[in-house]
Amino acid sequence: MIKNPFSDEIYLKRTHAHTPDLRDEYFRDQTKIIHSLPFRRLKHKAQVFFAPKNDHICTRIEHVLHVATIAATICRGLNKSGNWQLSEDLAYAIGLGHDIGHAPFGHEGERAIDACLKPSGKRFLHELNSYRVVEHIANYGEGLNLTFAVKDGIICHCGEDFANNALRPGQTPNDLETITGRTQMPSTYEGCIVRLADKIAYFGRDIEDAIKADLITRADIPQDVRKEIGTSNGEIINTLTLDLIGHSKDKDFIGFSADKFDLISQLRDFNYQRIYCSESMLRRKEIVSKCLRDVFDYFRALFKQHGFDYEAYAREPHQAARGFGNYLKSMRGFYKENAAEIDSAIADYIAGMTDSFALGVMEEVLLPTAVNFFN
Repeated sequence: MIKNPFSDEIYLKRTHAHTPDLRDEYFRDQTKIIHSLPFRRLKHKAQVFFAPKNDHICTRIEHVLHVATIAATICRGLNKSGNWQLSEDLAYAIGLGHDIGHAPFGHEGERAIDACLKPSGKRFLHELNSYRVVEHIANYGEGLNLTFAVKDGIICHCGEDFANNALRPGQTPNDLETITGRTQMPSTYEGCIVRLADKIAYFGRDIEDAIKADLITRADIPQDVRKEIGTSNGEIINTLTLDLIGHSKDKDFIGFSADKFDLISQLRDFNYQRIYCSESMLRRKEIVSKCLRDVFDYFRALFKQHGFDYEAYAREPHQAARGFGNYLKSMRGFYKENAAEIDSAIADYIAGMTDSFALGVMEEVLLPTAVNFFN
């Protein structure tokens, strides 16, 4: 029987003690995530296409639901093989929370915030920030008090890793507060499954959205991919999920079959060339990146002027300035009014914005206001 390497005492540990109730601990984590404000904002954060007017274009909340259901399905399939003992509730909870700290405007927003933090020696990676949100930022600096297993899966979910197709938990439990990059493996098989479910979820959905946006047609998809994996989101999810279950059921690792993994690499290259790095997308990304960096500088200048004088922010004419002051005030228990942490506070604030809210801030603070000549 293949099961996780460490004890329940490790996996179920929470930062703060709590009173158990009738819910399974991992199911309880699902409800904590779903009821949180950062999770609700995912419905207005980009998956690939920024602030879409079309209601059928995928947003970040739809993506995490895809990942959660795919991961739970893989656990169920492997459990039915008789060789595995996995928690569907754990996989689902990790899937729900894995992108809860994603910036507005998808990976371009992530790169823009990261560029702003680099001069101070800090980094912004959405995996690390998702952990930061659930452990520290949510609930006005109190965090969500999730189990170690869920937090571990969130911070180690890196869906952009294509070098490894045989995933196993790490040999020792991760020290989550010391993780600074994307090299750590999860401490659970469910965390490994979410890493691969992330790939399954976004490949097909991004293709369908790109077709709606007239970036590609189904005929543009490589022939081998069309034949062996499919061209719709449903076909791709079904094919890859069944392949992952079938290939892994008699192994002690999680991975795709060799032929499907090769096709996934082809599909990845196609999506990058024709969707993520298309000329129209690159133009949008360049504009968004510059604007977010300018907004970051705006808040830096504002803090240099007012520091932690919350009443001064309240007198500012811009709603964006007043909102930032309110944020600092509401989080003063966490930031401890430490000026050395201001770049992190600005990054937290911007990362929490939805696409539409960020666009409103950009318009207010970066565009010139009209002059009324009739006063």
